Amino acid sequence: MRPRGTIRRSPLLTHTAVAKCRGTRRRSTRDMRIGIIGAGQIGGTLTRRLTALGHDVRVSNSRTPDTLADLEAETGAKAVLNTEAAEGADLVIVSIPQKNVVDLPAGILAGAADGAPVIETNNYYPQQRDGLIAAIEDGQVESEWVQEHLVVPVFKAFNGIWWKHLLEKGLPEGSSGRIAIPVAGDDALQKQVVFDLINQLGFDPVDAGTVEDSWRQQPGTPFYGKDFDREATLKALAQATPERTDEWRAVAE
Repeated sequence: MRPRGTIRRSPLLTHTAVAKCRGTRRRSTRDMRIGIIGAGQIGGTLTRRLTALGHDVRVSNSRTPDTLADLEAETGAKAVLNTEAAEGADLVIVSIPQKNVVDLPAGILAGAADGAPVIETNNYYPQQRDGLIAAIEDGQVESEWVQEHLVVPVFKAFNGIWWKHLLEKGLPEGSSGRIAIPVAGDDALQKQVVFDLINQLGFDPVDAGTVEDSWRQQPGTPFYGKDFDREATLKALAQATPERTDEWRAVAE
């Protein structure tokens, strides 16, 4: 059964506090190597946005790098094999169909830098794309299922925004009507890095609690697919209920 309590947020730290906790100077979140596994609508959009911000992006799909030649030429990102995308990365984004997570090679994230956050943008679409995933149907939270298969902690983010709005609707910090993007995950230091990245992209990061709480932003919840601001996002997350509606459950055979 999914948790029903209030959202449990991890304490977030400032850049200075993060550096002190680690004992060393943290690499600027304005200058990161980012590995993106998946070059679909969200993965491709993040490749475009993050290279435009000056990040060193390595992007992959389930095929060979030459199939991403156009995206590479457009953005300056480096197209690589999916087994190479995370090598040396300060942050990794996994943006593939939910059903394909089980097909990723074992240890695909092993080459990432120590402490690199892993963002997963996936959604479970049983009727529309993925078919039945028994564990999720039985109540496992989508991101916990992804985390279990990747064998690393993950952050849930970017799963509820339309790719075109992610591409075009970022606004400067403090702007009225700025769209909020919730982030669910357990590690406070890594969560701050994810927050910083979302802010760079032109959106307001919102603490959505732990990975266990990430069901509050899954498809079918009040937040999903809405361009809410920070206040409305927090309200929608609080109003979410764990039961899946018929549209978001697998069709019984």
